[in-house]
Amino acid sequence: MSKKALDFRDYTIKSFSETLQELNSSLKGLTEEEATKRLATFGFNEIPSKKIQWFEVLLRQFKSPFCYLLLIAGLIALLIGEEIDSAFIFLFVFINVVLGFIQEFRAEKAIQYLKKFLDSRVKVIREGEEKIIEKKYLVPGDIVVLKAGDIAPAELRVIEVKNLTVDESVLTGESKTVSKIVEPLKEKTKEIFEAKNIIFAGTSIVSGEVKGVVIFNIKDSSIGRIAKLVEGVGRESAYAKELLDFSKLILKIVIVSIATIFVLKLITHRENILDFLIFCIALIVSILPEALPTVVVFSLSRGAMRLAKKKVVVKRLSAIEDLGNIKILCSDKTGTLTENKLAVDSIYSADPEKTLLFGLLSSDFLKPAIKNVDNAFDISIYQKANEKIKNQLKNYQLVFDNPFDLKKLFNSALVKNEANKKLLIIKGAPEKILEKSISFEGGFSKEAVEEKIKLEGKSGKRVLAIAYKETNKETIDESDEKDFKFLGLISFVDPLKKTAKGAIRLAEKLGVRVKLITGDSREVAGYVGYQIGLIKNPEEVITGKELEALEQKDFEQKCEEIDVFARIAPEMKYKIVETLQKKYEVGFLGEGINDAPALKAANVAIAVNTAADISREVADIILLENDLNVIVEGISQGRKIFANLNKYIKTTLASNFGNFYSIATISLFIPFLPMLPLQILLVNLLSDFPMIAVATDQVETEELKRPKMYEMKKMISLIIRLALVSTIFDFIFFAIFYKTGEKNLQTLWFIESILTELFLIFSLRTNKPFFKTIRPSYLLLTLAALASLVTLLLPFTNFGISVLHFQTPALKSILLVLSLVIAYFFVSEFVKLRYCQLASNKNQHKLNS
Repeated sequence: MSKKALDFRDYTIKSFSETLQELNSSLKGLTEEEATKRLATFGFNEIPSKKIQWFEVLLRQFKSPFCYLLLIAGLIALLIGEEIDSAFIFLFVFINVVLGFIQEFRAEKAIQYLKKFLDSRVKVIREGEEKIIEKKYLVPGDIVVLKAGDIAPAELRVIEVKNLTVDESVLTGESKTVSKIVEPLKEKTKEIFEAKNIIFAGTSIVSGEVKGVVIFNIKDSSIGRIAKLVEGVGRESAYAKELLDFSKLILKIVIVSIATIFVLKLITHRENILDFLIFCIALIVSILPEALPTVVVFSLSRGAMRLAKKKVVVKRLSAIEDLGNIKILCSDKTGTLTENKLAVDSIYSADPEKTLLFGLLSSDFLKPAIKNVDNAFDISIYQKANEKIKNQLKNYQLVFDNPFDLKKLFNSALVKNEANKKLLIIKGAPEKILEKSISFEGGFSKEAVEEKIKLEGKSGKRVLAIAYKETNKETIDESDEKDFKFLGLISFVDPLKKTAKGAIRLAEKLGVRVKLITGDSREVAGYVGYQIGLIKNPEEVITGKELEALEQKDFEQKCEEIDVFARIAPEMKYKIVETLQKKYEVGFLGEGINDAPALKAANVAIAVNTAADISREVADIILLENDLNVIVEGISQGRKIFANLNKYIKTTLASNFGNFYSIATISLFIPFLPMLPLQILLVNLLSDFPMIAVATDQVETEELKRPKMYEMKKMISLIIRLALVSTIFDFIFFAIFYKTGEKNLQTLWFIESILTELFLIFSLRTNKPFFKTIRPSYLLLTLAALASLVTLLLPFTNFGISVLHFQTPALKSILLVLSLVIAYFFVSEFVKLRYCQLASNKNQHKLNS
């Protein structure tokens, strides 16, 4: 088969048999040999994405206000003949660019690496058998089988449909679901929404099943052509925008301040204006947290990799912030709190063997093309059945079936035996099957069945009911779903995960409230909620029906008060999440097609890797292991990251603002620069190395209890107080040393500036007294010690004296500077503790009022 310049319109008027013929395929699908040949012709079934090249990441490092300022300073120094200063300024540009490049490139690589974990498979028919393959290996002519929750991996011409509805809003913008047909259209369509026999790539299956033949792979599909139009258009995360806005605000404040000081300098001292201009630019760079992007990327990429080790994959780095902000986590039960390893526990029926047989007749085990049945209930029934029952399956043939419907809560199958006797069997939620039944096999009563259902539910068992009737029809519809004979109940045990209780306890420590939202019965939901410690009484459960009957105000109150929700439909899940979001940041953990609306609504959408395509598509975070404990630990990790980012922001701004205004002000009153531009830039560099290591620091448990770790407004007050302390100590320093000479003052101020910032890290890394907190990370301690050692030794080296213009200080001066640094540390510690105490009292007062 060769490539052809066709589009979907050409296939709308062809019958599916004509389409198969044109594509050189059949209902048995392609052979593996033919599929391999076509793969070589058509390429992988994926939209080509532009890979990030290393040089693009490198160029991005220069697109920064900080970088521009340094380059301007370097050029000015070069123009006035300060070649050494110019060379070192360019060296600092190079070091900052390299640091940023290494971290950002590692982050890009981390994201690409993590994407490899994500499962992306599809069911196809090849050589007459159903097989599971990776979507990228699909080729034109492949027969694809899709069910509710799947996203179409390519453009398909419909071959067979069963109760099919499709969401095409990704292409049409119309949220209403559409049905599909097999028959060819009378004339070519002009619009996507008119193509009733085409399944478009990227659209999602809402209900039912469809079988179709691939006519185009995704890159040649409608959505593929749209993707080419928007290639390169990126979306900036809210967090990245917040950082950028914050940096711009600081830059504006600093430039206005420097411009004012520069004008005053022009008025008071006209000499060395160009030198002072370089000094001013260096001063601007010194206050700006230019390492912030590096620290952020380093923190997030490091956090993403650590989360990956815990089986948590983030699809975008900024999702880690959202994860840390979660206050309420809504979760399903099956597989998350339970093992999802179903086993038949008991059969409540006058004829248990018949009940098991009919359970299998209404399953995929009657479909010969399906080699791997993936329904946990059906697998459990098959394992329970003896060989006699399994052998009886050969005597029956599937005539027609309707897949499990999320609204009806049951599936149906029309089968016939060798005598051509037809049976219509339904299997699903007991209360729904009871509604459809008018008689009971074996003399059971409705009351006895209902009592048994409640009893099993209170024991945490999941229950399926089965009913049947004889019919002469060849197909079935809703009008046939009545007047059944109730056959029996099958109860299943699904053990609780051993980690479930621990996950709930950890969530409580983090201040995260877990809410169980399930489609299971009230009794089962109550049992699980009680066993894991989520509720104190198994009766503390509310059902979807009960919620629907409430007024809006009462509905909102119940959503907040209740922690276990049972028999919740997809629309109700969405409504619950939407309601909770009015007050809280909400995370939703789901996997089925019924979870997709709620996942879309949640602040953080979390799906397991085995989830329905549509659920994984809308998710921000993918769990490789379906375990609540994994995501709760992920929340903890997210909060650690942003607690450490706060440490960096508070420390660097408090010390930088203090030094900035003191140096700038003092420069107006002395005939020389209080610190040379090179020395200012070196202060910045030496203090930033250990600052980057803050990302690796340990975090107090109390810090993890508070979501919204990144809130600049709440830190400004503390930053201003600490900056004032820094300024006061700078003036004290100046009063002591300003008469000791230009080079001596510059040298000692260089030492004092770096040491005060390094000491401040160890105060602001905790809200407690520094000696009562957990120890710092080894990397932070090591880099801080190394930076301190380099700072103290530089003035004693030939390089420091000849190139950086230091003067070897007297031991007495060094000791005096160290005394000032220690005094500064304790005063800053006192201010911090006093601030934290006042903030705590204020919060307590708010709670009491």
